[in-house]
Amino acid sequence: MTTQDHTEDAGTREEQPLAGKVALVAGATRGAGRAMAVELARAGATVYASGRTTRERVSEIGRSSETIEGTAELADDAGGGTGTGIAVPTDHLEPDQVAALVARIDREQGRLDILVNDIWGGDHLIEWDQPMWEHDLAAGLRAVRLGVETHVITSHYAIPLLIRHPGGLVVEVTDGTTEYNRTYRKPLYYDLAKNGPLRVAYALGEELAAHGATALALTPGWLRSETMLDTYHKVTEETWRDALAATPEFGISESPVYVGRALVALAADPGVARFNGRSVSSGWLAREYGFTDADGSRPDAWGYLRDKAAGRAGAPLDYR
Repeated sequence: MTTQDHTEDAGTREEQPLAGKVALVAGATRGAGRAMAVELARAGATVYASGRTTRERVSEIGRSSETIEGTAELADDAGGGTGTGIAVPTDHLEPDQVAALVARIDREQGRLDILVNDIWGGDHLIEWDQPMWEHDLAAGLRAVRLGVETHVITSHYAIPLLIRHPGGLVVEVTDGTTEYNRTYRKPLYYDLAKNGPLRVAYALGEELAAHGATALALTPGWLRSETMLDTYHKVTEETWRDALAATPEFGISESPVYVGRALVALAADPGVARFNGRSVSSGWLAREYGFTDADGSRPDAWGYLRDKAAGRAGAPLDYR
């Protein structure tokens, strides 16, 4: 091998540190899941992107503008010929479908290095201002199933493949850190759906350590998802600051790329086991690893909310 070959190999390892790794991003249709799939592929991984919305079928969320095929294509484009995206339609509440997904990964790759449980899709079910006894029961229970049961089903089938080789990583994606979620995330069904993954990560951390694997919970801050931009604020990613006049606290928001970069930093870190069982955020990890959001800033939404609760918060834009 020539000196040039060694230099190119070193450059590839630095630019695509996850080359040769296999990832499953469960719930990769849009938002954080889509960005995490794309950033994993950009880092060189082979990424299976699963979800319910395809070009032929739209999930109960009702958005046809994002599909898992679209996510896989974005991942392919980002992967530079090394990282790839593979779309697999999957309802993660259906055990047979999840089992088939994992069997396909095993058949095609023979390994799984990174499992990301980002399944949700329950915002439309939440009656935000209703006490538990006035909230629609069926809707509330389905939200809990979407936010917790899907994660448990997926882990049940995927972890045996993940622990076949040491060094596997399970990431439970949720809304809120363990510290912040000690406060009530009303209503009750949302609180359960978003605290559940924190406990799953802690419990899996206890069980996976003996197998040389790591489990942790990861939360973005105020995410500028597609729905947050085009439905709630009527802006685009390019014009998001136009929403600050009506909602100044939107200044702490972050693009989905931020949590995608957080995931890559974790997955590429040989010392990631130090976070086993813990809850981390994109903003905290940005300081830990030195990455930024797409615009070069380092938003810290949870730091802002912590300081606000203590009565010492500055202007939202100061937390970027």
